[in-house]
Amino acid sequence: MNGVLSCYHEISARLEAANWLVPTLARLVFAAVLLVYFLNSGLTKLGDGTFGLFSPSAGAYAQIFPRQLEAAGYDPSALSIFHRLAVLGGTLSEFVLPVLIVLGLLTRLAALGMIGFVIVQSLTDFYGHGSALGAWFDRFADGTILDQRTLWLFLLCVLVIRGGGPLSLDRLLGKV
Repeated sequence: MNGVLSCYHEISARLEAANWLVPTLARLVFAAVLLVYFLNSGLTKLGDGTFGLFSPSAGAYAQIFPRQLEAAGYDPSALSIFHRLAVLGGTLSEFVLPVLIVLGLLTRLAALGMIGFVIVQSLTDFYGHGSALGAWFDRFADGTILDQRTLWLFLLCVLVIRGGGPLSLDRLLGKV
């Protein structure tokens, strides 16, 4: 039994010394699981033409402000400047923040921004679209809001705390 414990402690010490592994894997997992999700979500909000980012589609307003758009008779121009700026900011965030995380550039700041984005997204899904909240500590691991988004937030918290790791533009440009 002493040999098994000794081997366990040696492996544990080596893993503790590999502090570069966690942030690197966190960025890789983010890229594999969430990058395309957020980029595709951003694409659904683009308006027509070259400058579609700056002229979001009506669907963008329907996704972000469903009840307000309905109250405005589904006319985005009837919404306030606040709504327009929120849609523009949200759409831009869906493109910029995930790419920054994958590149490891301003990783902590980008991950913090994504945490805010996911919280707002989850509140919009629950209050605006009436999505099921789900529950923690139940037998179902696929509750869209509580279960999945909690895992997303944990992953992003790892990046806020640990940064982008050694294989990042942050490290290449100096300690950030």
